[in-house]
Amino acid sequence: MPTVPISMRKLKEILRLKYGVGLSHRQIGRSLAISPSVVSRYANRAAQLGIKQWPLPTGWDDTKLKHAFLQTQVKMKKHSLPDWATVHRELRNKCVTLQLLWEEYCERNPGGFYSYNHYCRMYREWLKTTSPSMRQVHKAGEKLFVDYCGPTVGVTDPETGEIRTAQVIVAVLGASSYTWAEATWSQQLEDWVMSHVRCFQWLGGVPELVVPDNLKSATSRACKYDPDVNPTYQQMLEHYNVAVLPARPRKPKDKAKAEVGVQVVERWIMARIRHEIFYSLASLNQRIRELLERLNNKIMQKLGYSRAELFIQLDKPALQLKKWAPTLPILA
Repeated sequence: MPTVPISMRKLKEILRLKYGVGLSHRQIGRSLAISPSVVSRYANRAAQLGIKQWPLPTGWDDTKLKHAFLQTQVKMKKHSLPDWATVHRELRNKCVTLQLLWEEYCERNPGGFYSYNHYCRMYREWLKTTSPSMRQVHKAGEKLFVDYCGPTVGVTDPETGEIRTAQVIVAVLGASSYTWAEATWSQQLEDWVMSHVRCFQWLGGVPELVVPDNLKSATSRACKYDPDVNPTYQQMLEHYNVAVLPARPRKPKDKAKAEVGVQVVERWIMARIRHEIFYSLASLNQRIRELLERLNNKIMQKLGYSRAELFIQLDKPALQLKKWAPTLPILA
C-alpha cells in the first residue's frame, strides 16, 4: 500500500470502473492518473472484503470503506513469471516479436504484470543461463548449419580386414536444432554436394539459407568479408532455390549452432559406436540414423521440448517443399 492512501473519491471510482463499467486495471489507471499496480492493490482489498459489485452492497458507507480499507492488509502477490523457454521458442516463429509476447503475457495476468522493459531485462538474464547457440534466435525454416565432425569412424573391409576411415557430416536447423548426420568417404566436393541433397530429402524440404563452414568444398576462397562459393556447390543450391551464407573465419557466432550440433553428434552418436565394427558405409549410416532418431526425440532440458517436436512445430511448416528428382542436373 502506498504511504499516502488515495482519496475516497478515487477509491469509489476504482470500484465503479472495475465492477460497474468493467474496465481493466490499466484502463482504470489511465482514467484516474494512477498506476495499474495501485489499482490492483485496492481491487485485491475489495475482493478480500467481499466487495465484487457496483453499486456497493448495503452498509458500505464512506466511514466503513475508509476504516476497512485502511485496516485490511493486502496479501501481496508476486507477478507471474513468464515461461522463458516458451517465449524463446515463440520468437522463432516469423513475425512474432518480444513486444507481442509481452502484450499477451499482460492479457493473461491482468492482476499484475511486469513492465515491458523489465520483461525484456528478465528475458536477457534468462538467455545468459543458456548455451551460446541457444542465445541466438533463428527464424523457422531460415537457416541450416552444416559442418563436419573432427573424429572419423572406421569401416572394415570384410574381405581384406583393411580399415578405411569415414567422415561424418552434420546439419542442424537453426530454429528447432533438429539434427541430421551421415557418413561419407571424404569431404570432397561430390560427397559434400550429395550429402546436402540427401539431407534436403530427409528433411522433406529446403531452408532459405545454408550456412557452411569455410571448407574447400563450400568455398573456393575463404575470406572474412566476401568468400567465394564453389561454383558446383552454388549450382546445386540454385537448383533447390537456396541461398548460401558461408561462416566467416574467426567468427564463432556465425557457426555456433553447427559447432554445438557437431559436439552433440560426437558425444551422442560417435561415442556410442566407438566399439562397434562396421563392414560397410551403409551399415554405419543405418546405425547413425537409429541414434539420430533417439537424439531428436530426446527432451532438451532447458526448453522442455525435443528437437523433433520443435521441428514439427517450427521448421517443417516453414521449409520450401520440393519435388525430388532422382538425379541432379549436370554439375560443372
